[in-house]
Amino acid sequence: MSNRRKFLTTAGATVAGASVIGAPAIIKAAPKIKWRLQTYSGAPLGAHVIKPQIEAFNKAANGEMEIELYYADQLVPTSELFRAMQKGTIDAVQSDDATMASPVDISVFGGYFPFSTRYSLDLPVLFDRYGLNEIWAEAYGEIEGVEWLGAGAWDPCHIFTKEPINSLADMRGKRVFGVPTAGRFLSRYGLIPVTVPWEDVEVAIQTGELDGVAWCGFTEAYEVGWADVCNYALLNNVTGAWCGSYFANSDSWAKVPPHLQELFRITMDQSHYYRQVWYWGGEADLRVNGKKMELTTIPAEEWDTVVKDAESFWEELASISPRTEKVVNAYKKYNEVMQKVGVPYRYS
Repeated sequence: MSNRRKFLTTAGATVAGASVIGAPAIIKAAPKIKWRLQTYSGAPLGAHVIKPQIEAFNKAANGEMEIELYYADQLVPTSELFRAMQKGTIDAVQSDDATMASPVDISVFGGYFPFSTRYSLDLPVLFDRYGLNEIWAEAYGEIEGVEWLGAGAWDPCHIFTKEPINSLADMRGKRVFGVPTAGRFLSRYGLIPVTVPWEDVEVAIQTGELDGVAWCGFTEAYEVGWADVCNYALLNNVTGAWCGSYFANSDSWAKVPPHLQELFRITMDQSHYYRQVWYWGGEADLRVNGKKMELTTIPAEEWDTVVKDAESFWEELASISPRTEKVVNAYKKYNEVMQKVGVPYRYS
């Protein structure tokens, strides 16, 4: 009996101890990561160029992370996007390098680099196969506090105005809202680049503060309402694709676990693909079926002089630094290949 009591006592203590030692650990859920991302675009355009991506990311992140999307100038002016991101005021940015005033030598190639591309697919090929990925990564790697995450293509650059442009002389004195590098080039022909908040562009055209825009292609002009206040569309385009990128604050990016970093990159690529289709289809349809603007053309013999002038402009940008020279050389090499290969890559 005494042995039995001793066994029960010992066994009970063992079981009790085991129940304490073997109790499941209390797992605390990691706090949700929250980001604020601001795009260069206003809400009507942002509904296509970034909103689908952010919605897809937030859904797939399954509560681990949430990105709050802000449109042009909602948190900070577009020209201050880079500094705000660098300071951590915002966590991420979608913009071209030039418009957001990136302090890197290659920023001049962001947005529209005149006559550098014919089609939107040219740009991702240049980044993936002609060294621009490495050049951009090197440039931003020298800047503290910012991560460059990748570039993609947008639409071609056309000029939309209240009064018609049928010759280079018609450009003179026209005040247009546009991106920096293309504006710098077009100013050679008397066009006057003017900067106003994105949301104010339509009203500025209506009031006469602006004569038009040199910012986008047909798809955007119709989507955001600029086709409603411009009467004419110039078919001679300045380049085939806008170059824009995604950026993140370095500390914010480092706090994102690898699987969510990968998810963000995947949805970036999804966004690039969506835009390729949306813009490509829209440009063709609206040039043929759009009724809001009358189409005009500068004669080929006159426009050829503009294309020729771009050669000296390229050399001007190449002279900025050895790195910008590398970029220009990459564009030259690519265009040589495109001209030699012919149809369907180039028809003329």
